[in-house]
Amino acid sequence: MEGTSKNGIHRAVFWPAAIIVLVFATLAILAPDASERVFASVQGTIVANFNWYYVLLAAGFVVFCLWMGFSRFGDIKLGRDDDEPEFSIMSWFSLLFAAGMGIGLVFYGVSEPLSHFVTPRPGVEGTPAQLAQQAMSQTFLHWGVHAWSIYVVIGLALAYAIHRRRRPISIRWTLEPLLGRRVKGRWGDTIDVVALVGTLFGVATSLGLGVLQIGAGLDSAGIVEPSTTLSVILILVITCFVLFSVLSGVAKGMKWLSNANLMLAAVILVVVLSVGPTQFLLREFVQSIGNYLQGFIGAALNVSAFSGADGEAWQATWTTFYWGWWISWAPFVGVFIARISRGRTVRQFVTGVILVPTIITALWFAVLGGTALKMELDNPGTLTENGAVNVEGALFSLLDQLPGGSVLTIGAIILIAIFFVTSADSGSLVMGMLASGGATEPKAWVRVFFACATSLLAIALLLSGGLEALKTAAIIIALPFSVIMIGICWSTYIAFSREDRAYAKARRAAFLSHIGDYYGLEVDAPLERPAVSPFANIIAKVKATTHRSHEPRAGGDTKTRSRDGVPAGQAEALRTTPVADIAIEPDPGAPAIEDLRGPDEGPTSDKS
Repeated sequence: MEGTSKNGIHRAVFWPAAIIVLVFATLAILAPDASERVFASVQGTIVANFNWYYVLLAAGFVVFCLWMGFSRFGDIKLGRDDDEPEFSIMSWFSLLFAAGMGIGLVFYGVSEPLSHFVTPRPGVEGTPAQLAQQAMSQTFLHWGVHAWSIYVVIGLALAYAIHRRRRPISIRWTLEPLLGRRVKGRWGDTIDVVALVGTLFGVATSLGLGVLQIGAGLDSAGIVEPSTTLSVILILVITCFVLFSVLSGVAKGMKWLSNANLMLAAVILVVVLSVGPTQFLLREFVQSIGNYLQGFIGAALNVSAFSGADGEAWQATWTTFYWGWWISWAPFVGVFIARISRGRTVRQFVTGVILVPTIITALWFAVLGGTALKMELDNPGTLTENGAVNVEGALFSLLDQLPGGSVLTIGAIILIAIFFVTSADSGSLVMGMLASGGATEPKAWVRVFFACATSLLAIALLLSGGLEALKTAAIIIALPFSVIMIGICWSTYIAFSREDRAYAKARRAAFLSHIGDYYGLEVDAPLERPAVSPFANIIAKVKATTHRSHEPRAGGDTKTRSRDGVPAGQAEALRTTPVADIAIEPDPGAPAIEDLRGPDEGPTSDKS
């Protein structure tokens, strides 16, 4: 791409993003208290003024994705017309499942349903059982269709640009149908800078959540008490593993590690399902899906408008944070799902990307969160302290209550640590692509830089407010990128509309050019017969009906004719005779059949 230097970076994208992140991280580390106050002020302003915008935007993305997938655009292929899917359907589903698993699911798998149960959304009231059901439905809302629709917006546009139009892997090309050649200039550079910075903050937020939970796990195992210093040390240690992966080029090893981690997550899920209240969890899984679908529209558009300051605080902690987090993660996940979806149709892409991860996510929360809710319903206070939930340590509190809790705790710590390594490794790859103008194999030093920058940013956020700073960063960075996502929706519609019109014209042209091959006899036959009045059939039927009314009764003269001169015995035969076979005298003023033929057409036999 124009502007890419010899050292493998696109200068107009790499340097602005690097400067923004480094300046932000430096200020947050040097003045953590002041940074925390600034974060809180900015977050309050955004939530107070743009909460409705985030909620409406996320709902709009859901509608957009369903429209793209199930309208006339659904048959458009994400690739050349003769491209076959790169992966089988089961392999594709497995990769989508991998995209759906991550640090966030492990961090919030127990803590979020439990938090919504103990401290429900302002205005939600009911019995403990009703609050538990509402807690699961609210969790499904945050992690279900909305999250994956946000990813589909980016992934679908990228897949079309990469596989159909053969463009580089860069966010700017998703807006080419809208901006045209301007994507190659400053407009495109600005788009990629915003996407790159958003990805940095999104990945850093996840890594921050991961080290907080690892610290809680080590505390639960009796190894060490959690602290900010411990979190920083954990980030530095795990970053060393990431750098080893990047510098050694052990791509196959990372792939194996990622697959093994998914298996470990599946083992933890199956164990909890088996040793927990199995039948209750299965029933609760089915019922919670139904409850989520039943109240989907109302919950999707709820902004706690009548709940005052408490409602705003709750929205900032949960719904607004999630929509911001998913938007900031969208370039990272979008690149992944786009790369693995060559050869799929738009309908297959939308259905698969939304349905498969949503079901897996719902099962994860139903098993882990459902087990926690069951314990708390049966024995209040088992997993809470003074009516509060320890968000970082809730998972380990649950595992301690199960048989083999110590083994499960160690397994969960390993699971989170590996997710940290694989997320940082793949994140540095995607950020390297964006900073290198779409290069599929960015330079090693570029990946090293982004791995270190992400870790530095995570440390800065933890020092300047911990979990709340992580949430605030996601909310802030999503605001500018959300504008780009709206443009991507518009651009995708323009691209699909153009292609649909082009294919409609092509099909029409093909139809007209070959119509004679299929309909020649039917088209030519009327020219080869004498001209027939369009009213001939009506006249014939009227004559037949009139003649039948004058037919002699039984025993009468069968030779009697009607007043029109048609023999009575022929009336029925005439009535059922096709128009084309009725002999009608041609119009003396009509041109002869020879005059209707072109100069190159030879004589044609009568086929009537």
